[in-house]
Amino acid sequence: MSYRFAIRIVVCGFFLCAIALPAKQAPGRSPRNGMSSDAATSASGKKDACILLTAAEIEAVQGEPVKETKASVQPNGEMLISGCLFQTTNFAKSVSVALATPSSVKLSAFAPRKFWRKQFHAPDMEEDKMRAAGKKAQKPEPEGEEETRKPRRIEGLGEDAYWVGTPITGALYVLQGDNFVRISVGGVGEESARIEKTKVLARAVVKRL
Repeated sequence: MSYRFAIRIVVCGFFLCAIALPAKQAPGRSPRNGMSSDAATSASGKKDACILLTAAEIEAVQGEPVKETKASVQPNGEMLISGCLFQTTNFAKSVSVALATPSSVKLSAFAPRKFWRKQFHAPDMEEDKMRAAGKKAQKPEPEGEEETRKPRRIEGLGEDAYWVGTPITGALYVLQGDNFVRISVGGVGEESARIEKTKVLARAVVKRL
């Protein structure tokens, strides 16, 4: 499996889970303003992406109040993807969060970690980097172009974290325990600003995983 194909799976798959209308979607609900002690777990005992962030945290970062949250659940092999769209008054500034958890504690307790290693730490990634470096030496690309094609390590978040994207769109992926999350923000033009905003939200999310 090529490096670019692997990353495409990560970006496209989670974007669709968080934004699109999957097979099982909860109706829109009012945003939460407070958190329980086990904030990532809903009353049913399942991990819920919609209670990983509060309306106040979203508004502090995006400058827009949260109108409603739209939850979704999507099985993905040995993982279960809980998605949430935090819809702001200005829809363009909405925030999406996707949470990957093991679908079964017995059969796939480490499935998200295995998936993470495959996508961000697979052996063929190093080979692709070496090939890319060789091509760049032969034909230098415009400054900054190559950096948009590979995940960028983000220090100080969870156990492991990467930004995946382009100057136009992107998302922050954070691994913590047996789960990982994908966070993206809308309505922000500059990529560096998008990264900083998702980092702020990720710090709040990690505390609840």
